Amino acid sequence: MKIVFLGQNGILIKSKKSTFVIDPYLSNSVAETEPQNVRRQKIDEKYFKIKPDVILITHSHADHYDEETLDKLLENNVGAVLLVPPSVYFAAKKRYPGCNCVYFRSGTSFSVGGAVFTAVKAEHSDPEAIGAVISCDDKTLYVTGDTLYSERVFESLPQTEFDTVFLPINGRGNNMNPVDAAKFAKRVNTRFVVPTHFGMFDDMTGKELVCDNVIIPEIYKEIILK
Repeated sequence: MKIVFLGQNGILIKSKKSTFVIDPYLSNSVAETEPQNVRRQKIDEKYFKIKPDVILITHSHADHYDEETLDKLLENNVGAVLLVPPSVYFAAKKRYPGCNCVYFRSGTSFSVGGAVFTAVKAEHSDPEAIGAVISCDDKTLYVTGDTLYSERVFESLPQTEFDTVFLPINGRGNNMNPVDAAKFAKRVNTRFVVPTHFGMFDDMTGKELVCDNVIIPEIYKEIILK
């Protein structure tokens, strides 16, 4: 399995059988409505050439459900599976009629491309936001999506060990800050912890997260799970 950080909450996963993308944000669309949030990371257009088998969107905010990016990834990619929460479902289904658009909310599982995706709770300003547990290639990954530290999130998680948890640390927009993210990482049963949602609109480096077995990702580089 190869995992590449795309910036913000964007993650590219290449398994033995398929290619998955989570929350790809490869545009500057947020700045159109929020001028203070101009992206600080250059867009690498080579990623527009990939044809994901599955695209998972965790919630409706523009740096996660970015139609500018999705239009490029889904061009001539008929048949891709879109796993999207209720807050995105109807817009995505209308815009991408050639895709298999799946109504994906907490408690739902969907098997595709040699992997099992399970939606779990996220505590965010989009009340239908989700996180996702991905079981593939003998690994179990947990992408929290944008979330605060919440008992409702823990209650929704499967009782299993995760190989890696990806979690936000920016502390703004109803996300965990580094202190809460460290508590979250300690609370779940995981081998590695990867911070996300930093460096795109702020000066954070990822090193703000202090906990055991943390791996600081670099944009467009493979995350090596040692």
